[in-house]
Amino acid sequence: MKEFFLARQPILNRDQVLFAYELLFRDANTGLAEVTDDREATAAVIVHANELGLENVIGSVLGFVNVDATVLMSDMIEVLPKHQAVLEILETVKVTDEVVARVARLAQSGFIFALDDVVAHSAALQRFMPYVSIVKIEVTGMQREQLADLARQFGGQGKKLLAEKVETLGQFIMCLELGFDYFQGYYFARPLIMSGKKLSPSQVAIMELMALIVADADYLEIERRIKKDAALALMLLRLVNLPGVSRNIDSLSQALTALGRLRLQRWLQILLYAEPGAATQAGSPLQMMATVRGKLLELMTQRLFPGDGLLADTAFTVGIMSLMDTLLGTPMDELLGQMAVDHDVRAALLQRDGVFGDMLTLVEHIEQMEDSGDGVKEALNALNLSGEALAEIQLAAFEWSEAVSRNAA
Repeated sequence: MKEFFLARQPILNRDQVLFAYELLFRDANTGLAEVTDDREATAAVIVHANELGLENVIGSVLGFVNVDATVLMSDMIEVLPKHQAVLEILETVKVTDEVVARVARLAQSGFIFALDDVVAHSAALQRFMPYVSIVKIEVTGMQREQLADLARQFGGQGKKLLAEKVETLGQFIMCLELGFDYFQGYYFARPLIMSGKKLSPSQVAIMELMALIVADADYLEIERRIKKDAALALMLLRLVNLPGVSRNIDSLSQALTALGRLRLQRWLQILLYAEPGAATQAGSPLQMMATVRGKLLELMTQRLFPGDGLLADTAFTVGIMSLMDTLLGTPMDELLGQMAVDHDVRAALLQRDGVFGDMLTLVEHIEQMEDSGDGVKEALNALNLSGEALAEIQLAAFEWSEAVSRNAA
């Protein structure tokens, strides 16, 4: 396990609610380009799932795990939780009587199956259809007519359609119109600048509170502002009662005293991404990504600069703020012009410069699961961070983010 780090990419449903994660382990020594879809990489996923519990990595949603013929025929599959693991049959798997029979037995026992990288219907793939629930179709290079034809063929057989490598809003809208059920790619995290876009009432309240903190307002004034928004007060109380807090906090005054200004500002940054009342336990996908980024940068800083709490808090802020242009539909340089941020934060967010910029670059490469691993390897080297350390930090960040999202929902 010391040679691998984890790549985890969200899969969203038609309402843009988190449905699942695809899990891949990458080779930390050679980078993403050298990752193979073989038994070794899949075994790494399964070992972690067995040792740590899949819920610690993905929460309550499903986890897609790539499987080739060797893995399918092995006993290692049996350690995965049937209620949460989706076995994604790779396009390299040769359809034989033996493989089809094995898939049939596993499906009958309760496993969910998906087909990966489908580009055309065939008689061979049809043999899997009785046992497959989800068909993944890569949209890269596909014309609308081709996608529509595949959607008709597989959708007509009652299969759920998953569009993968969706990188733009236009691709998402096209696949939505064609009846796709699930969407995987980086499109939801790309900023869409909309002139005249208005913040929600909760976002306005949070921004006002953040302004009060920056202006060094007293706690009574801050508490009065929070009390004007019942949903905000409730979310704040939930967040400060996360696991690890030494005592229960049941009033706003206690919460403010326990947190202090810097921590309060941190929670407000998280709450800015939350979607109160959303019909999901998983929280907003953008919130999940922002909280993971914040925690990853904080933990990296603690590892690289032990004992420097202020630097770790700054790193957390950089991670959280790195998606605010997407959240608010406003260019990052305009946002920073309205906020009091120091030079290092500004340099990281605008140019990916400095140590925080290196951390942010590393996180972005991992999130996008790119085909080229040079960026990941270079970022690890620039930070003098090992793959083993990164894997430990990731798992801690995922678990923490899941706890935050459950409490903020």
